[in-house]
Amino acid sequence: MAATHEGAATRATIGAGGISIAGPLSVTHLGALTAQLEGLLRQTTADRVAIDLEQVTALDTAGVVFLEDLPAWAARSGRQVEIGPLPPRFGRFQRFVAQRQRRRPAVAAPPAGALERLGEWVLQSWRRTGDLLFLASDLTWSALRALGRGPTGIRAGALVEQASALGSSALPIVAVILFLIGAVSSLQAAAQLRKFGADIFVAELLAIGITRELGPLMTAIIVAGRSGSAIAAEVATMKYSEELDALQTMSLDPLRFVAVPKLWAMVLCVPLLTIMADLIGILGGLTVAVTLMGLAPEAFLDQLLGALFVRDVASGLIKSLSFAWAVTIVGVYEGLAFRGGATGVGRATTAAVVMSIAAIIVLDSFWGLVFYLG
Repeated sequence: MAATHEGAATRATIGAGGISIAGPLSVTHLGALTAQLEGLLRQTTADRVAIDLEQVTALDTAGVVFLEDLPAWAARSGRQVEIGPLPPRFGRFQRFVAQRQRRRPAVAAPPAGALERLGEWVLQSWRRTGDLLFLASDLTWSALRALGRGPTGIRAGALVEQASALGSSALPIVAVILFLIGAVSSLQAAAQLRKFGADIFVAELLAIGITRELGPLMTAIIVAGRSGSAIAAEVATMKYSEELDALQTMSLDPLRFVAVPKLWAMVLCVPLLTIMADLIGILGGLTVAVTLMGLAPEAFLDQLLGALFVRDVASGLIKSLSFAWAVTIVGVYEGLAFRGGATGVGRATTAAVVMSIAAIIVLDSFWGLVFYLG
């Protein structure tokens, strides 16, 4: 369908008033016209370009579609275009085709196949891993540099505040859970050892199990759910409210100002929480051994101290240090990766807890292999 007959080749020229198109706008001329317009748009330095159509001599359906898509096409090249009116004789035909073009239903993209989804997931995971490692190295280096500067590098007030919020406030829930875990561990061990008349060895199993594994692991998981999520939510909220941008405007490094006190607070407090968790877990096991198993407290403690070595406690503290580092890094990363509004903060918090627990399990497996081989 065409509004009038076609004449000579279509030309696009640039002048002081913008770009002028002369000749037929038809399917046979649009290819060359597109190439001409692309070159002219690259030549001009103006962000907004006027398109003069007064000299158009012919118009068909493809020409109307071309004019409808021209603003979006030019925007991809970084230009905005203002399309002038066509000659009056093309008005009804243009409106007729344009109305039907706009009513045309959008064609849904075919669903991605399983292989495409797998590839996209692998690509995103690779990028996230690279970003996480970059943040880990950057934050660790910033923390070490702040430590080297002494009192001027680490703000004492912020460190104490974060240590109280992230560390000491978690002591009650850590104490309750580890007491119960110590008690249940004693009961489970006693059920098997009683068959051989070796109830007293409950003390050895409890001491090694709590100090090497359960104490640091459960403390880290509790801290990840309580403090790791709080770090992610705080950083995400600061990003949403543009507080991080405000710190940059004031020539302050947001990473050093916000994240470094949290990292040092976690690194200092989690090992202390782990020591308290070990003591309270052993106390829970002792309570069960004395009240339900009928063991003498002195015999239980003698057996426990004879089986417990410094390396058992030290291995748990080394684990707790790495767990604290990982929980802080993941919390800050998920907070910085926040997108959206309130729902985005919720997603960042959930992702921080899940990733922190996964990182804790991976690090625990790594240290278990290192201590076993060592």
